[in-house]
Amino acid sequence: MSISNAFEFFVQLHLTERCNLRCTHCYQTGRVSDEMSLPEIKAMAAEVSDMLKAWSENYDIAFSPSFNVTGGEPFLMRDIFPVLEELREKGFDTYLLSNGTLISRKKADTIAGLGVKGVQISIEGPEHIHDSIRGAGSMASSIKGVQNLLDAGIEVTLNTTLSDINAPHFRDVIELATSLGVQRVGFSRLVPSGRGEGLLDRMLNNAALKDIYTEIFSLRAPGLQIVTGDPVASMMRRPVFEESDEKMPSGGCAAGVSGLTILPDGTVTPCRRMPVPAGNVRRDSLREIWATSGVLGALRDKSRYTGKCGRCDRWSACRGCRAIAYAHACALGRADYLAEDPQCFLEHADHHGQKA
Repeated sequence: MSISNAFEFFVQLHLTERCNLRCTHCYQTGRVSDEMSLPEIKAMAAEVSDMLKAWSENYDIAFSPSFNVTGGEPFLMRDIFPVLEELREKGFDTYLLSNGTLISRKKADTIAGLGVKGVQISIEGPEHIHDSIRGAGSMASSIKGVQNLLDAGIEVTLNTTLSDINAPHFRDVIELATSLGVQRVGFSRLVPSGRGEGLLDRMLNNAALKDIYTEIFSLRAPGLQIVTGDPVASMMRRPVFEESDEKMPSGGCAAGVSGLTILPDGTVTPCRRMPVPAGNVRRDSLREIWATSGVLGALRDKSRYTGKCGRCDRWSACRGCRAIAYAHACALGRADYLAEDPQCFLEHADHHGQKA
């Protein structure tokens, strides 16, 4: 298999739960955890590298492996630069997810020297909206961080978490990105868990979400790439959809399929926004977790899904957002990570061929 057709596999590594902001919509709780040491992180990175090499040799699959390094706020972790250096030496593409407020010119130059491929900075709208979500003065500090990154030659993505608090202001983010000269703007959905649990009623309804994604994807901003990791939104961008009875996941939500999350204490989850443990790298083999976890196995099995996601012929390419499905189900009193995505607005065919 050529590298251009390589299978993307990523680990989202949370270095710390600590953060210098207290965002109202954050999926984290802010609880302090027993953070892995630098030697433990190095051992974990070596294990991921060995696992992918073994898979490549045994199954003749080329991989494009990467680490998304984040927190909390990753720049509060003392060993962040040695971690990034270790990941580079192991051959991983590395990306950072940050609020940007702590990124000085010196830090930007350092991470550029460590080969970081890109940094995602959270921006929630115009300043009054952003600061109402993330704290007074936070946007000005984040913009300084963005400018430092751009000056250091690092690709920057601005990411917005959509809710009815900021949805009407998405164009402000695109205009800001253009004025700053960033390369990408991304959009994701509010997950009502952690501190964000109190914002359940601020989730966009299906029609509003469809309308805003339709607007977003119709925009033309020269030099700016508009992206999303939202599996439902991604389905809108497919020019032609062919219904399929495929029972194996081939795209869409990455949870348990093309990526894993490792929390600061070593806990492995399918996704950081879906706090369902599948194991812990401090005691369990990652290869064993991937192959034998009941949680990961269920996420790959269409017959286990309920509601419209379980009936949908787009399942293999989408599966909805498992984190949102889980958080919403928990709010209704049932901890079901295989429930339907409550914000899905797509027309789909069930297994009897009827439109639902």
